[in-house]
Amino acid sequence: MPFRSARPQSDLFGSAPKAPSDLITAYTDGGARGNPGPSGYGVVIQDCNGRQLAGLNKYLGKQTNNYAEYSGLLAALEYAVEHGYRALKVISDSELMVKQIKGQYKVSNLQLKELHARAKELISKLDWFQIQHVLRGHNAEADRLANQAMDQGSGGVSRSSSASPAIPPRPAELKGIVKNGTIELIDGELPEGTRVKIRPLD
Repeated sequence: MPFRSARPQSDLFGSAPKAPSDLITAYTDGGARGNPGPSGYGVVIQDCNGRQLAGLNKYLGKQTNNYAEYSGLLAALEYAVEHGYRALKVISDSELMVKQIKGQYKVSNLQLKELHARAKELISKLDWFQIQHVLRGHNAEADRLANQAMDQGSGGVSRSSSASPAIPPRPAELKGIVKNGTIELIDGELPEGTRVKIRPLD
């Protein structure tokens, strides 16, 4: 159930007003290959009309699934707070995290306790908040971003305000040709300002 941050702690997930018109929704997911193992999260942010505002993902190094799930939640909360949004709905396929945030499950892991406390701190800065559990099949785009982060393994965060939620990985090698002292790429492109190393081909 949603809540307003000014309400007493014991009543955070009790009855609450209808979702405000400026509500944004975050689909979050996190995973680890090996648990613990290479991990990452993915987040898709949408406005109240379903238009995508941003896609976020990050490689987290060797962590657990639950750590990655909480990291995705924190990324969504930080996005909302940093961009001035006061109402946030989070949709996650982590039943454990959702029930811990709602207070239905206790948090016993020391590492997760820190993440849980940080999440509650950020939630308290919002006027309206709701978190909901869904099956993984209903969270496909966030799952794709999380897997992309694990594939990249770069530790970088991709943020986008367009319909394309994350920056695709750079190719390992591009081909080009020198014309009038300038290298022109033949089979790809790079952002302006990208630093490159040149190796002449035989």
